[in-house]
Amino acid sequence: MIDRRRFIAMACGLIALLLPAGEALAKPRILNGTVSYRERIALPPAATVEVKLVDISLADAPARTIARTSRRAGRQVPIPYRLRYDDKALKPTGRYALEARISVGGQLWFLNTTNHAVPANGPVNGDIQVERVAQQAQSGPKGPSGRWLAEDINGRGVIDNAQSVLEIAPNGAISGRGGCNGMGGKAVITGSRIRVGQIVSTQMACAPAVMDQEGKFIAALRAARSWRIDTARNKLLLLDARGRPALVFSHM
Repeated sequence: MIDRRRFIAMACGLIALLLPAGEALAKPRILNGTVSYRERIALPPAATVEVKLVDISLADAPARTIARTSRRAGRQVPIPYRLRYDDKALKPTGRYALEARISVGGQLWFLNTTNHAVPANGPVNGDIQVERVAQQAQSGPKGPSGRWLAEDINGRGVIDNAQSVLEIAPNGAISGRGGCNGMGGKAVITGSRIRVGQIVSTQMACAPAVMDQEGKFIAALRAARSWRIDTARNKLLLLDARGRPALVFSHM
């Protein structure tokens, strides 16, 4: 009769042999970091902070959440967090990023508006700086109407030699330039909600990188579901259905 301990050892060894090499070596990793902002604002007791590790490898698909953590934020920054994830979930050929947001009573107050990249191999900078998105200041634009220059598309920035410009009229008519072609269309704006309808553009051909940005710019406009103004910095944020910034504009 086989000794019980020998049987368990043999079973474990057999399982290890049957597992693919990557799975056999997989191990959990804990990322310790902080979330902070520059504004001198004390958070209310109901404030919560959420940090996610997301897969942004597919440019034309929503980011996939790999790991998530949330906690009460406390009243002061920096706010520490611990994020646990499987190190084998990050593939060498993939692109990954950290997303952080601070909410109060279900309303978004802060989020990171630039890409916070996470390398698949090597050290990870877990300290994330977020930006104020709730309207506070009394000067500057009060709504999305106006002329805006895109400075970030889906957290991936923009290229230097192509300007993607959006102009929104008070009646919702939109015009501008994707980077190569002129465009026009109509947006339905109700409160903080926005839906961009069909966009018509000219048919000029430009450099591939410029055309790629133009396509992503128009797709991000179509994906927008709400807007927010950061009047302190004259920024317009168009957010997708999950509340993530699809586009960040500076006021022109």
